[in-house]
Amino acid sequence: MGKIPPSFRPAITYSLVKKPPLTEVSSSIQTPTPIPPLHFPKTSSKKNDDKLSGKPQQSKQHSAIQTLLESPDLPSAKRIFNSIVATTKATLDLRFHNALLQSYASVSTVPDSISLLQHMVKTNPEFSPDRSTYHILLSQSCRAPDSSLSPVHQTLNFMVSNGFKPNQATTDIVIRSLCEVGRVDDAVELVKEMSLKHSPPDSFTFNFLLKCLCKCRTLSTVYGFIEEMKNSFGIKPDLVTYTILIDNVCTSKNLREATRLLGVLNECGFKPDCFVYNTIMKGYCMLSRGSEAIEVFNKMKEEGVEPDLVTYNTLIFGLSKAGRVKEARKYLDIMVEKGHFPDAVTYTSLMNGMCREGNALGALALLEEMQRKSCSPNSCTYNTLLHGLCKCRLLEKGIELYREMKSAGIKLETASYATLVRTLCRAGRVAEAYEVFDYAIESKSLTDVAAYTTLESTLKWLKKAKEQGHAL
Repeated sequence: MGKIPPSFRPAITYSLVKKPPLTEVSSSIQTPTPIPPLHFPKTSSKKNDDKLSGKPQQSKQHSAIQTLLESPDLPSAKRIFNSIVATTKATLDLRFHNALLQSYASVSTVPDSISLLQHMVKTNPEFSPDRSTYHILLSQSCRAPDSSLSPVHQTLNFMVSNGFKPNQATTDIVIRSLCEVGRVDDAVELVKEMSLKHSPPDSFTFNFLLKCLCKCRTLSTVYGFIEEMKNSFGIKPDLVTYTILIDNVCTSKNLREATRLLGVLNECGFKPDCFVYNTIMKGYCMLSRGSEAIEVFNKMKEEGVEPDLVTYNTLIFGLSKAGRVKEARKYLDIMVEKGHFPDAVTYTSLMNGMCREGNALGALALLEEMQRKSCSPNSCTYNTLLHGLCKCRLLEKGIELYREMKSAGIKLETASYATLVRTLCRAGRVAEAYEVFDYAIESKSLTDVAAYTTLESTLKWLKKAKEQGHAL
């Protein structure tokens, strides 16, 4: 209760830093991916369709790949490949070879995978590896248990010796693969090396690495990396870069630095967009600084940036959390006037604020209002309201809402469960508290230990209170 609901859209969506598909790179290089289905073209002749389509062979080939996945033995992998080539009359295309290599790479060492690829080329002269084939090996080398970068360098050298000079797609594969296994420092080292020798990262790869750095390194380290990439390789920060930085400092509650970065962003000729303003506004709301959040809201309108649904939800949440429910309600009306439809996040934030003020009945009326407007409440909505009703000693209303939740199969959250159980015990309705405990276990709302611990501590408190003669 009081935390930013998980249904808030993040200020920085993954699409901002996600690499778009490149036309020159096969989809099979993206990792991790399931092994693509094998493809065996059929002839147009119906008479020989079953014979040439390789239906019996296909099942063997699928079985062979599954066997290959379970065994890193190189001679065995070569025998299986030889068998497939010898028994298949249909043409084995690039997709098949890449799938086979990727399946083996998932269980083998880098040298063995390279040996298998060399064997595939030698055994089947019709097979011509392309860049995506080498990217499979490159991705494997980044995940190798070797803590050094020697497997990566080995694969890059192998790739170059076969006529494929690393490009920006190669750099992207290396950086993402290293970051996915937590080797961020190695990713930084390699991106500098590849920028110097082969190809610097594009903005998508650069921002992806920057976001990973923000999660696990100090701000000074991040700034140092940005400066080095700009001065040494001419890679300049863009709007997404500054949005990532602002989100990072806001998450760490460093709003002064966020304001400074906003000024730097303007000096560099970038116009802050809705994402940037929403991020800063979220930072103020996390600190219950509603007035500053309103200032950011007014500033974005002055700059000609139109607030979106996330903007209003963030502001309404922040004001409600700060105890300024009337102002929050005002912005609910404004967002409707601007053509935005309030959702469950909007109403839940207001309900939370009302319950904090002790106006649980008003929150209950808001639930009825949202249902009239065809806005479906979610689990967070019900749990927020149940917690508020019990806190305000409106037990009968709370029990009624709980019954509704139970019939709909809605899970109880930890706070609402604990509050309901304590309120029932305080009212002497221990049997009903046990019934709530049973539902929490049956619905898997809480673990057995958590649910029992809450009930047990409440019963101990109740016994002690009675012994001391305290009024319940």
